[in-house]
Amino acid sequence: MFVLDNCVTMCWVLNDGNDGNRGYAERVLRRLMTGEAVVPSIWGLEVGNVLAKSEARGLITEARSQGFLSKLERLSISSDSESQDRAFSDILNLARRYKLSTYDASYLELAIRRQIPLATVDKDLVKAARLAGVYLEV
Repeated sequence: MFVLDNCVTMCWVLNDGNDGNRGYAERVLRRLMTGEAVVPSIWGLEVGNVLAKSEARGLITEARSQGFLSKLERLSISSDSESQDRAFSDILNLARRYKLSTYDASYLELAIRRQIPLATVDKDLVKAARLAGVYLEV
């Protein structure tokens, strides 16, 4: 089990980022085909937001978004219900300490609390995870 960051998820549908990020995202997806991931409760809103903005910019079609969402629903991704309760405490404190958005800090907090690796390509989140002693999913 590992924490799945939204930036990795979006690499799967938008195919953006450098070769290293895309390759990493593909490895995470292969791992998820037989494994499990957990996400903070905000993940679904982040996914929807990026898809809606990408559609508005003409980067993807609504049909492609819907197809992608259908694929996501077939993966073993569970939402952590405790994340929201920690927004004004642990998550905010991590955001302050590591200079992260509270959105990014929610992924870090979840990895710390569950003591599981984090899958991300976000440079600031990678740096914060290393400083916090969180393993990164390979």
